[in-house]
Amino acid sequence: MQRLVIFDLDNTLVDRQGPLSDWVLAFSAQHALDDDARLHLLHFVRERACPETFEAIRNRYGLAPSAAALWRDYLGHMACSATCPAHVLEGLSILRRAGWKIVIATNGASDIQTAKVAGAGITDHVDAVCTSETAGVRKPGIAIFEKAAAACGADLAHGGWMVGDGVDTDIRGGNAAGLRTIWISGGRSWPGGDIAPDHFTTHVRQAIDLLLTTVS
Repeated sequence: MQRLVIFDLDNTLVDRQGPLSDWVLAFSAQHALDDDARLHLLHFVRERACPETFEAIRNRYGLAPSAAALWRDYLGHMACSATCPAHVLEGLSILRRAGWKIVIATNGASDIQTAKVAGAGITDHVDAVCTSETAGVRKPGIAIFEKAAAACGADLAHGGWMVGDGVDTDIRGGNAAGLRTIWISGGRSWPGGDIAPDHFTTHVRQAIDLLLTTVS
């Protein structure tokens, strides 16, 4: 098996929930939204945040700024808030020195996802970033894994690993693409069903160490 590892971005390499909650609180205060509106807004952007989402938000709450301006502000906040722990960045560097090809496969608009990768200091630690917007398909579609592998000069036919926190997007999708999988549980219990990851870890650095110590 080739030394290829595909990482998810949100809630795997970077925390999305913390910055997202902070943005919702600030946005709600700025636009005088009540508690019900704030909860709906959190659900809105948690499910999928893209320029079209902000057109819907603008219309729902009757906001004066353009949807494009709202999106730019959100992008700026999330990019500035994105962080990747130093020990995870160190692990990525060790993987690359050990001959691994590393690519990020993430659902989302290219501008915000690449901005988060850069803002978190990850760009120089990976070989490529493949977004669903660029690939034209969202995880768990097999094509995004194929395009992610190709983006760093690898061929998915030779196998590899998928590391992520998403049961369907990362584990089910990775399995369908012929990849071995590591689930980042974040303390959650595996929901069961017809699939299971090859390995369970609580945190992404544990997954990196597992790759370094158990994969030949």
